[in-house]
Amino acid sequence: MDQTKKKIKPNQITLLPPDTRVFVTLFNPYGEEAQKSLELSVNTTKEELQQILQSLVKTEEDQVYSFFHNNIELVDTLNQLIASDPEYKLENTFSLTYHPQSLFRIQPITRQTAALEGHEQPVLCVQFRTHGDVLATGSGDTTIRLWDMLTETPIATLKGHRNWVLCLAWSPDCKYIASGSHDGQVCIWDVETNQLKGQPLIGHTKWVTSIAWQPMHLDEECTLVASSSKDGSVRIWSRISLSCLISINAHQKAITKMLWGGQGYIYTASEDTTIGVWNKSGKRVQELKGHGHWVNSIALHTDYTLRCACFSEGNTEINRKQAKGLYDKMLNGKNERLVSASDDQTLMLWEYTSSKPKVRMTGHQQQVNHVQFSPDGRYIVSASFDKSLRIWDGYNGNWIATLRGHVGSVYQVSWSSDSRYMLSASKDSTLKLWSLQKKKLAFDLPGHADEVYAVDWAPIGGEKAGSGGKDRRVKIWRH
Repeated sequence: MDQTKKKIKPNQITLLPPDTRVFVTLFNPYGEEAQKSLELSVNTTKEELQQILQSLVKTEEDQVYSFFHNNIELVDTLNQLIASDPEYKLENTFSLTYHPQSLFRIQPITRQTAALEGHEQPVLCVQFRTHGDVLATGSGDTTIRLWDMLTETPIATLKGHRNWVLCLAWSPDCKYIASGSHDGQVCIWDVETNQLKGQPLIGHTKWVTSIAWQPMHLDEECTLVASSSKDGSVRIWSRISLSCLISINAHQKAITKMLWGGQGYIYTASEDTTIGVWNKSGKRVQELKGHGHWVNSIALHTDYTLRCACFSEGNTEINRKQAKGLYDKMLNGKNERLVSASDDQTLMLWEYTSSKPKVRMTGHQQQVNHVQFSPDGRYIVSASFDKSLRIWDGYNGNWIATLRGHVGSVYQVSWSSDSRYMLSASKDSTLKLWSLQKKKLAFDLPGHADEVYAVDWAPIGGEKAGSGGKDRRVKIWRH
């Protein structure tokens, strides 16, 4: 573990005299000064700093902030935090970085509550509806199954694919599911009737690798959905006409992952080692080059916001104006941050405006299979075939901690909506819950009889998670 992440024990530090005053500079998460340095007492508390920050920066009244110095959090007074830095000298300005805190807390997942049977082949993908009341699972048996999370019983089996269902995605308004299969077909399902809309959409010549809907604030009626394929192309489909509007021959080799970002761009990661950035008319805006091998996974720091922004805790009514407002707040006047993970054992942090990475992140010993930003955009977690997960700073790419405990490759990882916990799925047949604060394993979750391929933590009201894998069972986990 990074030495700066260790908790500071009171008996290890020497406090300054209580009447000492120090100069403090507050920085936002992007490293920009909130104000020129302030002269403060070393007895200043976290609550007092909160009030000072609110007077300096235009913030929402109920927004709570955390304050950090060298990745160590201010818990009590400034004096305690200053004493944790042996290199600080009184004549220097003491730097503090502030981050908004989640307004709610999610209980950690600790136990299995259901093992849902029905799929006749391995479960390859799982995704909750935004409110967590329904779980959709796709399988090698060619079906998608919908499960009621209140009763933990089946709702419907969606039949229409003729080959393995490899990926699926709920529309932002949660009224539709789009899915892609191994034979290259895309299906759009009406969740109110649990019926396939029209016929499967044909066009890809190889299997579908990912599905992404246009974000709600760009497409209020959720009319457009994109699919990427092993054939190197992206196709944009109309939910209304059930036709392909645009086909983008994006890469010479397979596309492994595709995202539709909130600034309107489609991002494609490929086995040709590049990441393409495209507008929805099919024109390439940027080509991101830097990896030395296949790019396996990409994620945006706005992914969670795009998934959830039109809903809120305790309210299932769609609020499109809210979706745009929350997205803009997440951007904070900047561009979307993109992170990529590769078979070259590295991750890279990008902005689409430059073809070169901002940061190259090294440390994994084998290929990196999956990567995800925390919902608040502050952290990145990566999952690797080296059996470990790594936590990184979501702004500058700095390594924070390595999480070890799995005895097989880590396939996928999902965050709790308050950005405090991570749930990982592994070849070793277990799920594991990790604490971000403690940087270590919180709960071991055995239960599957074989490799666990997919995991998702309910994004709103996140008291449950779902997983699926080789044993054909869908497992539900709760606090």
